[in-house]
Parts: sequence; C-alpha cells; structure tokens
Amino acid sequence: MSIRAVVWDVDDTLFDYTTADREGMRAHLVAEGLLAGYGTAEEALVRWREITDQQWARFAAGEVDFVTQRRDRTRVFLGRPELTDTEADDWFQRYVTHYEAAWSLFPDVLPVLDALAASHRHAVLSNSSLTVQDRKLRVLGVHDRFEAILCAAELGVSKPEPGAFLAACDALGLAPREVAYVGDHPEIDGRGAADAGLLSVWIDRGGVYATVDPPVGPRRIASLSELPALLGADTRFGAPSTFG
Repeated sequence: MSIRAVVWDVDDTLFDYTTADREGMRAHLVAEGLLAGYGTAEEALVRWREITDQQWARFAAGEVDFVTQRRDRTRVFLGRPELTDTEADDWFQRYVTHYEAAWSLFPDVLPVLDALAASHRHAVLSNSSLTVQDRKLRVLGVHDRFEAILCAAELGVSKPEPGAFLAACDALGLAPREVAYVGDHPEIDGRGAADAGLLSVWIDRGGVYATVDPPVGPRRIASLSELPALLGADTRFGAPSTFG
C-alpha cells in the first residue's frame, strides 16, 4: 500500500532547535552575567544540554509534568534548588526571549513541504507540548501546512512508545502502513516509528547522532530533498535516497 501521509517531528527536523538553543542560551548567559562562571561559552552550553536531556527524560517517563521539568532545568543549571516556581519561571522566560530570536526552519523544509503538498497529507507528532509547538509553527509560518498537531504533554504518551505514533495515524484516519514518520533521533523517532509499523525515516543532519549506528528499521537520509523520491512522489526532486 502506498504512503498517503507524512507525520513530522519538529525540533531538529523542521526547526533548527540546536542552533536556536545554543545562540539563545549564549545571549541569555551574557545578559544575566553568568558566562564568567564557566570556562567557556561552549562548556556552559554543553552543561545546559546535559541538564535538558536529563530533565526531559524524567518528563518522558512520566515522573514530572512539562512545567516542572522546565523549572528543574533552571534550578539544576543555576545550582539553586531553593528557587521558587515564580523565580524559575521568570529566569526561563528571559531565556526564551533570546531563544525565540534565533528561531529558523532548516533550508530544506519549505521546498519539501511544497513538493509533497499535492501528493501527501501532513501532520506533526512531537514529544513537547501543544502550547510550545503550536506557537512555534505559527511563528515559523508553517502551521497551516499540517492538518493535525499532536504532542506528548497532551496525549499522555511519548515517543518512542507505539501509542504516540498510532495516535497520529488515528488522527489522520490512516493505517500505520500508509504513514511515514520523519524525525531526527535514531531511536526515539527512527526505531519508535518502525516498531509502530510506520515507514520510518531518520533525517541525519550530521549533528550529535552522526556517529550513531543506524538502528534496524528506519531509512536514513541526509537531506529532506531525498524524501519525495523515497516516498515515490512525482515531484521536482529526483535524487535517489540513501539508506543507512
């Protein structure tokens, strides 16, 4: 059966989260007078990403809610467990101002959405919250490209659990074998979607997962320009896909 819809991850798939997070946090640390507390800006950024990953894992496991993981990221990063919720929220919101100033889509996003607009339906499945991702997609100008936007915070189930991917299929009224999922994480997105029965596509942009051996199941591409050929779409993109 042919693929009728594409479900997309957002961060580091459509949206260049890594760059926005890095540039936003760098500007925030300078504005807060905190950069001197680290050897280099890169050391501070590495620490921020480590804490983000740790707290996000707690959220994904259902140990804390979305807001709590965000507050705890701030407390752990600053080494100030005594911060009130309001103080943590205020600090994080100041970071968000800098972070949002650096928002951008990857350059291959709009061309591939245009190329697949007539041939495939589109939706989003993210491990974030709808409040965050709905606004982000609107600011980036692509919200109306997707007929459904699903997020873990509201679904109550996170990728790589099959239930998250199946919820996206249900929202589209399609069987998993009729849906492709495109995401940047080889396990959470790649293996998760494959195990749920979707056509799994891992977009490997050469970032932090570039040295990871591809798991069994996902097709590996280096650019979204490869996706139409992989889906068998009749579009202006004609380059063959590269599988890992």
